[in-house]
Amino acid sequence: MTVSGGEGAVVRIGWLRLVADRLRQNWLPAVEATVAATVAWALATAVLDHPEPFFAPAAALIVLGQARGQRIRRAVEVVLGVAAGVLVADLVVQGLGRSSWTVFVVVLLTIGVVAAFGASSVTMVQATVSALYLVVVPPPGGSLVPFRFVDALIGGVVALAASQLVGARRPLAPLVAESRRTFGAIAELLTETTEALERGDESAALAALERARQLDAVVDQLRTAVQAAGETLRLHVRRRRHLGRVHTLDASTRQIDYAVRNVRVLARAGVALTRQPAQSPPELLVALGSLTEAVRTAGEALAAELGGQDELADGYAEQTDAAALEAVRAAGRLLTRQPRPPLPLIMIVGQVRATAIDLLRGVGEEDSTALNRVDEALGLPPL
Repeated sequence: MTVSGGEGAVVRIGWLRLVADRLRQNWLPAVEATVAATVAWALATAVLDHPEPFFAPAAALIVLGQARGQRIRRAVEVVLGVAAGVLVADLVVQGLGRSSWTVFVVVLLTIGVVAAFGASSVTMVQATVSALYLVVVPPPGGSLVPFRFVDALIGGVVALAASQLVGARRPLAPLVAESRRTFGAIAELLTETTEALERGDESAALAALERARQLDAVVDQLRTAVQAAGETLRLHVRRRRHLGRVHTLDASTRQIDYAVRNVRVLARAGVALTRQPAQSPPELLVALGSLTEAVRTAGEALAAELGGQDELADGYAEQTDAAALEAVRAAGRLLTRQPRPPLPLIMIVGQVRATAIDLLRGVGEEDSTALNRVDEALGLPPL
């Protein structure tokens, strides 16, 4: 099959846009890694006068290659891995010299030592590479064990410093943005499901369900952002007072995860409801609209709390409370006004209840209080 000139131009333009998007997304990490590796090398050579400081830039690149929120731990692992690797290699080389048999023994012993201490795969690889480098590349004179250990330490410290430069002034800004994005995605899903039910559109309901299946990745990104913000604040002594805000969102993340699962079940029941002959009742659309509003205000409440705007956060929390309970009341009327509601409708009511509980817990309400208030709004007796 041939491609016309016009179609070929469209393909090339699309490819160039994809490349441009990738460069736009990755230029900052690339510059960050380049600067960190160069600075680590310069410190080891010009300041400390280390011979062949390979492990300084290598350690910097390894640490920066980890996701934000894991870099402190990875930096420690890199340094410990280098220490273990060069120690094992130095002892084996002194006893056996350099040969194929030495490589075998060094790799086996290094992996055995780090595995015995329960090290991660990153530490295991770093320790083994460090040991192999010492075996394959003879030092110009004497042992380089302390040099290589210090080189790895320099690389790790430089990488941690470089990774904090971007968010030093506003360390919580990425977390606030990610929190809003997460709640926005949940609200958009509920809106799509509501519109599909209003029209009785099975195709639209299936599209909403497909979106729901992708929400787990959004929650994972929020967890990563929480870890990254915590790491940034721990490295900034003057900003550590803000750690309590991060811990608040960290505790709320579990409820967000539960809410995502509930909304996914709700979307699946919505697909089944569009296949029913009867049109979705108005109370259902009211309930889902109120639940959507509760999701949006819960997101704003957590964002305001992260920003230190306590009064604004309390206001949004009250709005979440009112909208969530209104959603439950509207859902409860569906069960009392219909003698035999269809099973998909009953399932949606159940997920509205469960999501409302998770939202109330997410904005700080006690578990038992949230449960009792929601059940009371639904018309159920308190526990």
